[in-house]
Amino acid sequence: MPVTKTLIIAEAGVNHNGNLQTAFDLVDAAAAAGVDYVKFQTFKAERLVTRQARKATYQEANTGESAGGQYDMLKALELDEAAQHQLIEYCTKKGMKFFSTAFDTQSIDFLAGLGLDIWKVPSGEITNLPYLRRIAAQRKPVLLSTGMSTLADVEAALHVLLEDLDRSDITLLHCNTQYPTPMSDVNLRAMNTLASAFQVAVGYSDHTLGIEVPIAAVARGAVVIEKHFTLSRDLPGPDHRASLEPHELTAMVSAIRNIEAALGSGIKERSPSESGNLSVARKSIHTALNLTAGTRLTETDLVMLRPGDGISPMELDRLIGREVRHDLPAQHQLQPGDLA
Repeated sequence: MPVTKTLIIAEAGVNHNGNLQTAFDLVDAAAAAGVDYVKFQTFKAERLVTRQARKATYQEANTGESAGGQYDMLKALELDEAAQHQLIEYCTKKGMKFFSTAFDTQSIDFLAGLGLDIWKVPSGEITNLPYLRRIAAQRKPVLLSTGMSTLADVEAALHVLLEDLDRSDITLLHCNTQYPTPMSDVNLRAMNTLASAFQVAVGYSDHTLGIEVPIAAVARGAVVIEKHFTLSRDLPGPDHRASLEPHELTAMVSAIRNIEAALGSGIKERSPSESGNLSVARKSIHTALNLTAGTRLTETDLVMLRPGDGISPMELDRLIGREVRHDLPAQHQLQPGDLA
């Protein structure tokens, strides 16, 4: 089985705080970390929330309850269409793949015009029928995030997507939408439940603090990892507190690549690196004491000692009772020619 390369998505999201230069700096950090995609979010606040919509609890904690509702918060975090064109150009210049999540059907149409090669359904849109149909109509690979979902929710969304897509086009992302996610709520085994229930590839969209959970997800079979990152957790905004800083993003990518290599083929066999240890670490049959020619071997005449490049101790029963052809000193490594 060849090593599977995990698709690593660095989620810049709205951590640019509506500033294009900050978005460029985030692309620089993602490129330096060695991720596969840097992902942003495409939306218009008026198409996403009502002006009366409240913030999530974590958003209030990170931005202040008195700083307005969801609409005001999101309006300040928009990047206009011109800025996203510039971002694509900048990503291309830096050798990065641009990716963005659309939060309404008009934004899907806009991103379709940019030639995206992969689509993301965020957890909040998994029950949005018109949205799902528009995503499926793009006939491109889809990442379906499953935060807040039951298996029934996932099954219903898949039913819509599969009208235009094959199962091989869809990857389910296990996810918890609390920022940051408590470790006790991660439920990483549910990722494997999704794979078993729906026979599709699975990945993990992470909102925990630190890097250990996405690394564990790769060890459990995730083929996609999505992780928020920021230039600094001290910046104002809803998502910075649950995001990695650039050096942590780099460490996560390095650890994931190591885990990919460590997973290997699954075949239990002697590896090239350990082959030289065989004779050093294993034992072979030696004489336990001085033996004279004609001695008929008993178990007490023999001892198992390193090195292991002689007769294997697994052959002991076959040697008992055989005669020694010539005198042998103690701790002599027994050879086939020593026996009659």
